[in-house]
Amino acid sequence: MRNWIFGLLILIGLTSFKTDYSFQIAKLKYSGGGDWYGNRTALPNLASFCNKNLGTNIDVQDANVEPNSPDIFNYPFVYMTGHGNVVFTDKDAENLRKYLLAGGFLHIDDNYGLDPFVRPQMKKVFPELDFVELPFSHPVYHQKFDFPNGLPKIHEHDGKPPRGYGLLYEGRLVCFYDTECDLGNGWEDAGIYPGDSEETRQKALKMGANLIQYAFTR
Repeated sequence: MRNWIFGLLILIGLTSFKTDYSFQIAKLKYSGGGDWYGNRTALPNLASFCNKNLGTNIDVQDANVEPNSPDIFNYPFVYMTGHGNVVFTDKDAENLRKYLLAGGFLHIDDNYGLDPFVRPQMKKVFPELDFVELPFSHPVYHQKFDFPNGLPKIHEHDGKPPRGYGLLYEGRLVCFYDTECDLGNGWEDAGIYPGDSEETRQKALKMGANLIQYAFTR
């Protein structure tokens, strides 16, 4: 049923996701030994925030999905995170490409250390595309919440500014990739990172809500 609903919503181009159906968002369970399972409380908290502030009806229980699984088409929004190695098989890359071309959306959140591994693997998915840095004028920064200076900085690490990149297929953003930001860490339960203020956490949730809104309504 969800596969059919997802396809229909893409086909008719709904501008709102207020619906009687409950959708899930999923975390990508990739191979290679990297900690794909990180940020355990992030997606449930983001779903709750979106339901409250966007009027969505997202299931607050998130799912895990493998890139080569047909189940990936059940989820309009897939989240990927980690610190280490990523490996996509040819089947993974082929299925993930089909998912994104069919209207799915992938958010890659570099949890610090993911970058050198995920870029070559995404090249398997879209050999013809490179990540491009999105201008601050891009609609993803101007949905329900306005971020005129782009991504908020959640964790400092080495002090570099946060960067937001995208894969654009025929002009359509199919994958958003944040680095030097740790956006998903800001969605986690308050207190997991004692140094994070509630103001910082709210900025992270608002930017996450923008990604959800963009993915659901573009």
